[in-house]
Amino acid sequence: MQFHHHGYVSGDPRVLPAEGTGLDRPADLPDEIDVLIVGSGPAGMLLAAQLSQYPSVMTRLVERRAGRLAIGQADGIQARSVETFQAFGFAERVTAEAFHLTAMNFWSPDEHDPSKIVRTSRAEDDPHGVSEFPHLIVNQARILDYFAESAANGPARITPDYGWQFVTLQVEEEGEFPVRVTLRRSAGENEGEERVVRAKYVVGCDGARSSVRESIGCKHVGDVSYHAWGVMDVLAVTDFPDIRTKCAIQSHEDGSILLIPREGGYLFRMYVDLGEVPEDDHGKVRKTPLDDIIAKANRILSPYTLDVRNVAWSSVYEVGHRVTDRFDDVPVELIGTRDPRVFIAGDACHTHSAKAGQGMNVSMQDGFNLGWKLGQVLEGRSPASLLATYSGERQVIAQNLIDFDKEWAAMMAKKPEEFESPTQLAEFYTATAEFPAGFMTQYVPSVITAEATHQDLATGFPIGKRFKSAHVVRVADANDMHLGHHHRADGRWRIYAFADAPAAGEPSALADWAQWVGTSDDSPVAQFTPPGADIDRVFDVKVVYQQRYEDVDLTRVPEIFLPRVGPFQVIDYEKVYAIDPKEEDFFDARGIDRGGCVVVVRPDQYVACILPLTAREELSEFFGRSMLSQRGEPAAAAPAGQEQVEASV
Repeated sequence: MQFHHHGYVSGDPRVLPAEGTGLDRPADLPDEIDVLIVGSGPAGMLLAAQLSQYPSVMTRLVERRAGRLAIGQADGIQARSVETFQAFGFAERVTAEAFHLTAMNFWSPDEHDPSKIVRTSRAEDDPHGVSEFPHLIVNQARILDYFAESAANGPARITPDYGWQFVTLQVEEEGEFPVRVTLRRSAGENEGEERVVRAKYVVGCDGARSSVRESIGCKHVGDVSYHAWGVMDVLAVTDFPDIRTKCAIQSHEDGSILLIPREGGYLFRMYVDLGEVPEDDHGKVRKTPLDDIIAKANRILSPYTLDVRNVAWSSVYEVGHRVTDRFDDVPVELIGTRDPRVFIAGDACHTHSAKAGQGMNVSMQDGFNLGWKLGQVLEGRSPASLLATYSGERQVIAQNLIDFDKEWAAMMAKKPEEFESPTQLAEFYTATAEFPAGFMTQYVPSVITAEATHQDLATGFPIGKRFKSAHVVRVADANDMHLGHHHRADGRWRIYAFADAPAAGEPSALADWAQWVGTSDDSPVAQFTPPGADIDRVFDVKVVYQQRYEDVDLTRVPEIFLPRVGPFQVIDYEKVYAIDPKEEDFFDARGIDRGGCVVVVRPDQYVACILPLTAREELSEFFGRSMLSQRGEPAAAAPAGQEQVEASV
């Protein structure tokens, strides 16, 4: 965390000074809004937290509930999500609070006495080491609280407007605020009263029964599996030995249980198999009494018993696998002819079973993908056409999720005798671990993701996949750290320059590249940074040298890696890194060519482009595809409190 560069900060440095729309923010909804977010679920709250870093953008979030969510349905936090929490500044606090899921055990009928279950195998939760962050279990409501805190502490001071229900919208062809939205008071004073607001953009994060989705004519495509599950979060006394380990439990005749320990050391969740549902059931299974679900759980667990003492939350659901035909308001036949104005995210555009732990995680990545794009467009950094990449990128990911979840849900619903071997389910879980962990997402080439022409220069950073961090040492203070942990959700692009062999100050390809980036009118820094803004306002340019930190002479490092920032023009020393002698050499760990290269990472942490240090025109051309020249344009309010932080001296 960096602060004090605008003067001494005596309070909590996570609370950034209010700026722009965060100053004197009106308590009531204004008539005109830049971005209206509908729904305070994971996608909506992350989106609000991201847009709070853009104080020039008027963002409001409406939620039909009267207040915060008290208990959430989702609880699985995949490692990719924890990487995202790191970008928003609360990964450490969530990690301390959550249950750490490190293993999964599998139980099947005893071949000598099928009426009883026995443990058949154990599996490591992350056998491939896909992330330095853990797989966590924590209530969705707490995750929303953390994002709400981030949104409220950001310069734009975004807080939910509770008690407002979305009714409908119309997109008009003209006007600065072309989306006409009708809202209705759903709680508090004047309940039932309707009013109209106008917005530049609307994002529907309003769940599986999304009214925003219906208003723009998007359709759910998919089916229901006609298989029901009872889910309950309980405090119970049991003699089942693996009650604090995630388990897939299959009985001989009574179906299966997915057991998930919860945070706090005592609570746990059970997904209890209620079996096939007739097509003419018409929802009757959803009224299954809780006592019946508990009794079914006891039959599955035999010879062990479950004495439920308290139920925090329970529900019954049928597995459905659906994804919408598009994620914005542009009909398929008009794609490329007009820019989107309305978007949907999260459960509004993809629904699936809960057992793979994907709903909240994928929804948050929807919000992360869209948030910085809205910010760049509304700040005048990018053309509105950038927003079309949201549906283009996220719909493919949602379909991949549905395909995986169908397979996982079908495996969980199988009878023991239908498996080829007692260990088949465990083998599937281990073999597919990288997908549910969130690391199989790979965006295809577009205006913000380059072709893999130079992938051989950094084989450990596949273009289109998230930037996988590794250990480095910060030269200025000898701190060893993960390079990617310095990537904050502040809307900036990251440009990582991996040096060629010569040391700092010696003639090298890196030195020539750094001189060009820092001084040439043709460099992306010169073209796309607003006049008067800090030089690292738009691009966070870092260097990693091949030498040990003690062999890097900081006085000879190019100036672009030691930028002067803030009103006092003090030097930022946190952009110069060296290999970590206690860990695997970064260049070896990520397949970096010893001749050096440039790795460009998007604001949402995905690798966008890899180029040799000599490819200067190509670097400028890449950014020119999605960004607008800022020459002659005054600086807008800075994201992440980088420009207007009040000095406290």
